[in-house]
Amino acid sequence: MDARRTRQRRDHPHRPVRHALLSAAAMRRALLLLALAPGAALAGEPVIVSGAPDAVAVTIYRAPDRAADTAMNLGWLEGYALVTETRTVEIPAGAATIRFEGVAGGMLPESALVAGLPSGVREKNLDADLLSARNLYARAFGRPAILRRHRGKDGKGTVTEERAVIRSAPDGAAIVQTKDGFEVADCGRGISDALAYTELPEGLSAKPTLSVRTESAATARATITLSYLSWGFDWQTNYVVRLDPETGKAAMTAWVTLASSDPTSFVYAGAAVVGGKLDREDARQEREAQDGDLVLHCYLHPQVPSLAVVPPPPPPVPIMMEMAMADIVVTAQRRSPAMMAAPVKVTEEALGDLKLYRVPMPTTVAANAQKQVMMHDLSGVKFKTWHTADLIPGNDRNAIIKLRTRNRKEDGLGVALPGGPVAVFEPHDGATLLVGQGGMRDYAVNEDVEVTLGTSPGVHVRVEPIREAGTRRDYRATVTNANPWPITFEGSLYLSDGESIANPSTRLPQKFGRPTWTATVPANGEAAITYRLKRPE
Repeated sequence: MDARRTRQRRDHPHRPVRHALLSAAAMRRALLLLALAPGAALAGEPVIVSGAPDAVAVTIYRAPDRAADTAMNLGWLEGYALVTETRTVEIPAGAATIRFEGVAGGMLPESALVAGLPSGVREKNLDADLLSARNLYARAFGRPAILRRHRGKDGKGTVTEERAVIRSAPDGAAIVQTKDGFEVADCGRGISDALAYTELPEGLSAKPTLSVRTESAATARATITLSYLSWGFDWQTNYVVRLDPETGKAAMTAWVTLASSDPTSFVYAGAAVVGGKLDREDARQEREAQDGDLVLHCYLHPQVPSLAVVPPPPPPVPIMMEMAMADIVVTAQRRSPAMMAAPVKVTEEALGDLKLYRVPMPTTVAANAQKQVMMHDLSGVKFKTWHTADLIPGNDRNAIIKLRTRNRKEDGLGVALPGGPVAVFEPHDGATLLVGQGGMRDYAVNEDVEVTLGTSPGVHVRVEPIREAGTRRDYRATVTNANPWPITFEGSLYLSDGESIANPSTRLPQKFGRPTWTATVPANGEAAITYRLKRPE
């Protein structure tokens, strides 16, 4: 794979849909009904359909409540995007309804701004209830459908059809009424059931659509700019650090990862992301899931949640590793050999106190997909490995591994570093192996950079009391290094209110407001410090 180009992962197009079958003929009838039913238009009022934008730009903002060093939840994206579309529309004289098809399904209609109409906007309506298995079933409540029954296994057996009326909501059992009475569809007995629909319920759209009503004194050809916010997007920076133990330096690659859970694809779009946290309040505390799947269950009683303690799910696979196991779509333009030698990287722009990172060429922000574009490709970064721990009485655990550097040119950096997951690799016996994963918050130029990678299996810290007399207690902190190489250790002492430290066996300078012990622990060796804590009388 050519790492110099943008990379895109697209979710599998055939997501599981159970108990919902829309025949080809019914689908054609559904689309015809959509064309004849303009939604918000008044009777006799002309309906103008804008099928797609002439140009579109998508600017993605990070999820407001997600920490910068925490990976995105690809199953529930809580960031948002500012979408700006340019469309050309033929407007008739008088009142008319304009339907902008193909807008984002997660559009916040209250945020929509329409500029370029001769007389402005009189009314806005978002038709985002999409044609899906779940929505078909929900809208078909109390309506007739075709119950298709297959008796047999492995494609063998008989298939029969009979009329049925749907008598339940899409969550739970599929209760249908046939000429023989009420029953639960697809509930065993060697029968596999599916539902087919003879007509499209009202209110469903084949694609998200914004309808606006306007009035013009004369016919006009207008270039309209439509801007709006939409939920269901997010972005992060993924860092790959390749350490070189011989030089003590590292190569670091940063990728901007854009993610969309929206059902709409934005083709040949101008794409950008905004770094930093933008204060924004939204009236919607919870947004509806955009999942159109239908999953019915074979039960009639309410499901009572278990009171047993359920262990937490395993941590999500970092997107860099997840994408390595998935199909990657490489997108690029036809470029000259000289251009091919230069990697495609996002460009950085100032945006007030924020940073804007722009993809330098048009790209596709695809529905339910992720895309990666390179941000930085740095070499000679001077990372140093530290082992750290809090020196708390009774502490008996392994140390934490951290990578540290300073964000300046002298140390191989000197660039803005948006937060995101970090994967660290080292060479071993001719192969490159993953040695740690962590996260990094946002860092500006000249800030001290720290990446926490997890616990060290070979470095152990123990803090134990030696003696106690009155308000004084003596402690010994011991660091044991089982690695065949020396390590640098840093321990922070925590003092309770009124406590003071006395008689340390080595100097304890202040760091971040706490007495700090720094030591070099030899290979297969240990280092220790003794000190006294004094409580107030």
